[in-house]
Amino acid sequence: PPRKFQKHSGNNVMLPIIKSDCNLFIVILIFKQACVFLKDRNSELDLQSLQKKISYGDQSAFAALYGLFQRRLIAFSNSLVHSKEIAEEVVEDAFVKLWTRRSSISEIENLAVYLYVAVKNLSLNKLSERAKQLISRPFDNIETEVEAISDDPYSLLITAEILSKMNKAVDELPPRCKIIFKLVREDGLRYKEVAEILNISVNTIDAQMAIAVKRLCLAMGVHKKSNTKTHGHAGKKN
Repeated sequence: PPRKFQKHSGNNVMLPIIKSDCNLFIVILIFKQACVFLKDRNSELDLQSLQKKISYGDQSAFAALYGLFQRRLIAFSNSLVHSKEIAEEVVEDAFVKLWTRRSSISEIENLAVYLYVAVKNLSLNKLSERAKQLISRPFDNIETEVEAISDDPYSLLITAEILSKMNKAVDELPPRCKIIFKLVREDGLRYKEVAEILNISVNTIDAQMAIAVKRLCLAMGVHKKSNTKTHGHAGKKN
């Protein structure tokens, strides 16, 4: 499939009135996740239709599927293999294998999870001698690149200093915490989906997201209430 695909405009979302920089960080996390959620769920509605078309050999549907997941999967693979070139090869291999098995693609219950798991396994295979070590503790020593919060409409509300602090805080998260935070916040995956992809429990995802939000709040000087639920701000638990 082609490497470049046309970007579609997002949903219009009303911005809340911000009364203090202290609460701005939490609002940004909520708004960021809401945008990802809307985009991801709208795409999810089309997945079954794409799967059916692909099962009949529709190449345009396959190209659409590739465009929907390509960038996220390359970033995910790159966090494992530390090579964008190898990550691109891994993702292409995953889609080639999916195409060769297209007749049974409609049987896949969750195509997003299927693709992430396929890319994860292919990435670990690329690591050859390190694969066994990574299987035993695969996500404790991984450097994950999390996209910086940039000049989107909501981030334009933030001063340059706050924006810099936020990006620095995200970059300094522990490796396991960062990869989970990325999959939930950037890729819009549910806690259950991330748990299945990384082969860990939902409770672990919940705990790591709590660590992520706590560290980011501390870095931003935001004091959270003790009864605040982490997954209510940063991700979708179910």
